[in-house]
Amino acid sequence: MDATKNSHISDLTLWEKREAGAHLPLQGEQRAARDDLVNNSHFQPHNDNNGPYALQMSIEDGRLVLQMKNAQAQELSTLVLSLKPYRRLIQDYFLMLQSYDQARQHATREKLEAIDMARRSLHNEGAELLMGRLKDKIDMDFETARKLFTLIFVLHKTNIQLMK
Repeated sequence: MDATKNSHISDLTLWEKREAGAHLPLQGEQRAARDDLVNNSHFQPHNDNNGPYALQMSIEDGRLVLQMKNAQAQELSTLVLSLKPYRRLIQDYFLMLQSYDQARQHATREKLEAIDMARRSLHNEGAELLMGRLKDKIDMDFETARKLFTLIFVLHKTNIQLMK
């Protein structure tokens, strides 16, 4: 059996601490990133070759928690990452999203493209940071890292909104 054929995420759960029925403007981003990861990802933990993988993401005590299971439902190591390296990126990314939303009504196409290019640059920086921090634990492609950064962003913003 080709191990790379099963090197992907087949199930993804986001564990969010929010009240049932709470609407967040980022739900569309979350849903799109989740669907993209389940349908097209490259995700291979170094300590297991029994994919595809179920991934649960959450933020607990200011840390990103990644819990993984392989295709045999065996729990793999839980990864816990500090969110400190992401805070500036997440804040800047959120400001870019706000700027884009505000500019959509009155800005020129060129201005919107410039804001979107800056947003994409921050998104790429977040993906590269994630890949670098997990390089000794998980192999993933750049697009998978981008989608995971999207989910980190959504989870982080959800927790901030809950704390207010």
